[in-house]
Amino acid sequence: MDLHFGDSKPTDDERAAVDALLGPPESSWEGAARDEMRAADLRWARGGRAARDRRDLLLPGLHALNDRIGWISEGALDYLCRRLTVPPAEAYGVATFYALFSVRPRPATVLHVCTDLACAAAGAGELCAGIEGRLGPGSGVSVQRSPCLGLCERAPAALAVKAGDPVRTAVSAPATVEQAVLAASAPDSAPEEPAAVMAVPQAGDPSLTLLRRVGVVDPASLDDYRAHGGYTALRRAFELGPARVIREVTDSGLVGRGGAAFPTGRKWQATASQPDHPHYVVCNADESEPGTFKDRVLMEGDPYALVEAMTIAGYATGAHRGYLYLRGEYPRALGRLEHAIAQARARGFLGDDVLGQGYAFDIEIRRGAGAYICGEETALFNSIEGYRGEPRSKPPFPVEKGLFGKPTVENNVETLVNVLPILTMGAPAYAAVGTAGSTGPKLYCVSGSVDRPGVYELPFGATLGELLELAGVRDGLRAVLLGGAAGGFVRADEMDIPLTFEGTRAAGTTLGSGVVMAFDGTVPLPRLLLRIAEFFRDESCGQCVPCRVGTVRQEEALHRIAERTGAAAADDIALLREVGRAMRDASICGLGQTAWNAVESAIDRLGAYA
Repeated sequence: MDLHFGDSKPTDDERAAVDALLGPPESSWEGAARDEMRAADLRWARGGRAARDRRDLLLPGLHALNDRIGWISEGALDYLCRRLTVPPAEAYGVATFYALFSVRPRPATVLHVCTDLACAAAGAGELCAGIEGRLGPGSGVSVQRSPCLGLCERAPAALAVKAGDPVRTAVSAPATVEQAVLAASAPDSAPEEPAAVMAVPQAGDPSLTLLRRVGVVDPASLDDYRAHGGYTALRRAFELGPARVIREVTDSGLVGRGGAAFPTGRKWQATASQPDHPHYVVCNADESEPGTFKDRVLMEGDPYALVEAMTIAGYATGAHRGYLYLRGEYPRALGRLEHAIAQARARGFLGDDVLGQGYAFDIEIRRGAGAYICGEETALFNSIEGYRGEPRSKPPFPVEKGLFGKPTVENNVETLVNVLPILTMGAPAYAAVGTAGSTGPKLYCVSGSVDRPGVYELPFGATLGELLELAGVRDGLRAVLLGGAAGGFVRADEMDIPLTFEGTRAAGTTLGSGVVMAFDGTVPLPRLLLRIAEFFRDESCGQCVPCRVGTVRQEEALHRIAERTGAAAADDIALLREVGRAMRDASICGLGQTAWNAVESAIDRLGAYA
């Protein structure tokens, strides 16, 4: 196989970044320096099969280069490809797939400024203009307008990343021009982020279940976690055995909290029953839906809960390895989880003999790199495996052939953390919370025109009005976006919608992952719709025609009618409907299938462009 390696050479720093991940090269084929005794060893490849088995280290390798240098040069990419025996053309396709990477020279410091829905409503446009005015071409800082950074409760937000060894990051939220510039120029001197508990307005409420430890336990202390009930659920799981754990999860009525609402017990049972091995557990912590930040708060405020929940999922489904796929824009969550996993491993809660029960399980973190589509489970698998994060056709389903072609159970953070109270309080008690069709507690990410934005926990069945009353909705409410960019708008007079999966469906909208964004009359609705269209155009992976072309046509039509109403916009609205139906019916995955939802709901429910 001709890999077409180029003539560009890696710098010493680039070589060191790759070698720190992969270890030193063993032959000139892999990139080691040649001498007289080894001059002939480029005539054949050594260890090719073993190198190809490490293809899944391509994404970590790209991160290593980007973190150390700030961008990925041709020489660095070629060196990484030699080490992994990956065709450079394929690696280039992977590197250019992700927004956080660059294959062109850029300054070592990148300042990502969120321009998505919550931040746009909070003045992100003015913030960007001010920052760009202060940080010109000679500043040594690249300013990039970014999709949602998952900091919606503190909008507008900015994230500074300064390459080096080690890479340094700083978050500024809510950001001012001065604070963002300071974060970019001196990340080590930037003010510390507020504690995760500051995103939980209900903190201290004894009725909380999923959020009860956030702000109470030290997220760095395993002992503190155990003192507040930690690892009780895992011990209970070992008492029950795998089959009865799955029965408890099934009887609880728990369904996926990422938006699809698939029964978790059925997914676990289907994975556990597969004869093919090994099995895998994958935690989808790539919450990139605009307006979503609940998983971030859980990971930052209660990281050991996720480690425990993943271990239970592995035990129940016969898996011995778990992968935690984490948003690349969550540096604090990354640090907290790395520490939690290391401590759990050192103390016998992960490893070859978990809690002395003869069960082996370990967790590896894989960082995403800025691709909304990787929230789709099969795109996430491709990303971990070292390929472009493009969705796969189904069937086969992940429970049969998922990560590395093996049976895989995939759940998001909130879904997994719900397993802990199911085992500690019992399935009947858990199922008694909420409604018959939607059981248990639910987390909601409330942002926009409210006085107390943050993550709220309520039992299923509470109404939209009750939630917004807790958050302090402001006068002049015009619309509420449920479910994020892939969700739908509801009117200000529809506050009695029950927040359940069946209740929102009956109301002609969706609960999605729990996004609730309130907008008053000061927020221009056409501009919001245009931003949603821009988001889907940028985030489409381009694999299928309906989504690749449809998202572009949707944005073009919204641009044309942004300044027009009535009959002048009628033709373009008709075109929008036709394109929307085509995307919904023919796109491979949920991105294209839902890209029209918010625009459709704004036209039909709010009378946008009427």
